[in-house]
Amino acid sequence: MISYSPFYETLLKKGITEYYLIFKEGISANTLYRMKKGMPITTKTLDTLCFILDCEVCDIICHDKDN
Repeated sequence: MISYSPFYETLLKKGITEYYLIFKEGISANTLYRMKKGMPITTKTLDTLCFILDCEVCDIICHDKDN
């Protein structure tokens, strides 16, 4: 199962809030909701988040073999 736990760690490390992503960067609140619920997002969204956060894909998602 894909996990977005690295995303929240990256946000904390960089001092960026979900509010900032929604209102300053234009990330959909629905996208963040989907990530919280472990639902899929597009690779375009993943690319956008990597650009905004100046990070790698592994800083946003990981594969959790236990779930």
